[in-house]
Amino acid sequence: MILTVGFDEAGRGPLAGPVCASAVILPGDFPFEILNDSKKLSEKRRLIAEAVIKEKACWGISLVDHKIIDEINILQASMLAMKNAFDEMMEKLPLWCKVQGMNFSEITINGITDGNRCPDVNVECRCEPKADGKYPCVMAASILAKTCRDRVMMEMDKLYPEYGYAKHKGYPTKAHREVCHRIGPSPIQRLTFKY
Repeated sequence: MILTVGFDEAGRGPLAGPVCASAVILPGDFPFEILNDSKKLSEKRRLIAEAVIKEKACWGISLVDHKIIDEINILQASMLAMKNAFDEMMEKLPLWCKVQGMNFSEITINGITDGNRCPDVNVECRCEPKADGKYPCVMAASILAKTCRDRVMMEMDKLYPEYGYAKHKGYPTKAHREVCHRIGPSPIQRLTFKY
């Protein structure tokens, strides 16, 4: 039996905070109608979908922080987050397969990644731009990555309220750039990014 793992990340574009990635395998009886590209869902619908994905799917999530992003660059950090998410998912997969009534030893896994680069994982993987709007497993990965990162940035807003992370989540808005110029970078700023 072939299972397809979807990969996606959230947070490549921001000037602050971590990048988050997720890897997800969906069961055949998943309610696919609740899925879409995470950017096209309201926050309420994303959170509803997140709960169902975490209940029914086999999944992994990984965060790579701003310091590592500055050390290895955002592309490599995104690929590392995807690989780590995949590794976490693979640890859960034997038990998940058993619950699903599948024989883990008879499973073949392939992957599909949103974008134009695949993570360094030990399964056959292909990448496709806009995959997060076409393939349910990538949509699910997109939802988990975005909800996880948004939650982190809401926590960062409590620690550093002057930066407005609850509003812009670290993305390069005019307000975010202005506060960085006025009071300096926050402790979670990506210093290799121009702000």
